[in-house]
Parts: sequence; C-alpha cells; structure tokens
Amino acid sequence: MKMTDRIRCTWTLKDPLLEIYHDEEYGAPLAKDNDFFERLVLEINQAGLSWLTVLKKREAFNDAFDRFDVDLVAAYADQDRHRLLNDSGIIRNRAKIDATIHNAKVFKQIRRDCGSFKAWLDSQEYSRLDQWVALFIKTFRFMGPEIVGEFLMSTSYLPIQHEPQCYLASVGLDVS
Repeated sequence: MKMTDRIRCTWTLKDPLLEIYHDEEYGAPLAKDNDFFERLVLEINQAGLSWLTVLKKREAFNDAFDRFDVDLVAAYADQDRHRLLNDSGIIRNRAKIDATIHNAKVFKQIRRDCGSFKAWLDSQEYSRLDQWVALFIKTFRFMGPEIVGEFLMSTSYLPIQHEPQCYLASVGLDVS
C-alpha cells in the first residue's frame, strides 16, 4: 500500500503537511531537548490557530528561534524580542514569544537538575491529563489543557486516539 492510499484521521485531509506530520511525527517519541522544545513552542503558537498554520510557518520558526537551540533562546534579550515581534514569517504574539524565551530558561534549569528534559518527563509518575496540566502550568508559561495534552500526545507521553478508520489505529499503534 502506498503512503497516499492509507486512510488517516480526517484532520489530515486538508493538506499534505498534515498527512506527513500524522504519519511521521505525531506520537513518535523524542529524545533531544531541542526537539522537545520545538514541539512545545509549536504547540504554544498553535493556541487559537490551526495546526496547519503552524506547520506552514515551521521553517520560519526554526530560523527565527535558532533551530530551537535551548541555550541560545534562553539568552535572548530585548533586541531578540523586537526582532521576533517584527518577523512576519512567524506568529507575532508577544505573550507567546515571551513564554518561549522564559520556557527555554526553564528547560535549561530542568537540564541542570535532571540531565535532560526527557529525564524530567520520565521521572513524573502521572497518568492523567489533569495531573500533567497542573505540573506544566506550575512549571512553564502559556500552558493550558489543550497545549499540554497535544504536546504529551505528540511526544508519546499520552496515548493518541486515532479515528477507528485510521491505518495507525488498525495496526495496533493506538495505545488508548
């Protein structure tokens, strides 16, 4: 079966970018801090917008935020905020930009305390979304149930509920 012949969750039908994300990234485990940071920043920026909008701007986000290098973003100063607020390639929302810089500093602290962001996540003993949401709201900025839930599902920390007709549900990859 060719990749294009697969039946996917209906949310992927709007654009090939959604299909690729669904098939190759959504629910795939991550290991590197910068990859976790990218996913969290993209989820924050999706708030109030469509995921497709964020995926279309993904390369611009990568360029604007130095490939999501946690150390570089954590060191951003006022001139970087100004640059980002004037970058038409990304979502120019002051609260989201400020949260990204703040959250990079939190990532650095977590790395100092736990060795890596993945180690920190793995050390949590939560199984319910409300527990995760409380932790993320306490730890990071610009968090809410939707952002936390999508972040955790997209990185394999919470199960994804693929639609019954989706090929990923039918081959047993749905852990819900």
